[in-house]
Amino acid sequence: MPSQASLMEIIKLQTDIAKIGLDLREVMDLVVDRALSLTGADGAVIELIEDEYLVYRAASGIARSREGLKLCRESSLSGLCVETGATLRCDDAELDPRVNREYCRQIGARSMILVPLKYKDVTVGVLKALSRKPGQFATPQMTLLGLLSELVGATIFYATKYGRDDLFFKATHDSLTGLANRALFLDRLRSAIALGTRDKRPVGVLMIDMDDLKKINDTYGHRVGDAVIKEFAIRSRAGARSSDTVARLGGDEFGVLLKPVELPDGIDAAIQRQYEMIETPFQFEHRVYHMHASIGAANYPEDGTDVSGLLDAADRRMYAIKRQHKCGTTLHQAI
Repeated sequence: MPSQASLMEIIKLQTDIAKIGLDLREVMDLVVDRALSLTGADGAVIELIEDEYLVYRAASGIARSREGLKLCRESSLSGLCVETGATLRCDDAELDPRVNREYCRQIGARSMILVPLKYKDVTVGVLKALSRKPGQFATPQMTLLGLLSELVGATIFYATKYGRDDLFFKATHDSLTGLANRALFLDRLRSAIALGTRDKRPVGVLMIDMDDLKKINDTYGHRVGDAVIKEFAIRSRAGARSSDTVARLGGDEFGVLLKPVELPDGIDAAIQRQYEMIETPFQFEHRVYHMHASIGAANYPEDGTDVSGLLDAADRRMYAIKRQHKCGTTLHQAI
């Protein structure tokens, strides 16, 4: 367990954050500075989710000069922390296959602990403590950083909701379309499964892939491609209910979390609404573009009992529909 002195330092930090109020920049700088003494670290970082990256938005110690650094979520321990929502520890960056070794060497970090920054069930980033030495951290430091992470996550939420900054929205929404991003979608899906387990209620997921976006980009350019993506997002959101979550998961891939849903009619109706909204011509700068989609669906608990199982099932069905479209068959899906 953390020492009494460390817990008192946490309480003092809470008081200092309350005095700062809604200045998120100052709060983050204070937290990464205090994290050094709390954990015995050589550096500390707050990384916020921005689209497919985690971006260093506050840094201290050996990481101070790296503010603004972008880590790809798919190939970093920080991304794994966001994906799992769990506190993680790396005892030696030279031996741990989960880390981005190149960035660790640039910073001079050999060991680290990472905690997700959450407000309720939404993960907005990662708080990370770094050491030049391998094996520097143990359970007490992880516990302390965990206590700090809850405080920081709530502070980020309220500072961005009521203050001058929009970092929370940027961390949870796609910058091009304004839809929920992958991180927010996964958090809400994870929460929906947990509630579905408790209440014995089904959960539905749609995976939607834009057909022929590459052809549009190659023929007319990415400016037109972006306009088509934004219109596609507007139509997908219009085809959903207010209780559903529509997200851009990356590139030309979108997702819809259906909650509540009745099986199987509720999913069939949701798919039909999406097709009806999406597949009408779109005019942009005196040219008409024809948008098409491939939609796959899955439901909890029949198709999977966790996030990866549901998304895999919906993905497989979506790609089966896409193959049918390439062969010119009808736009329908059976689940």
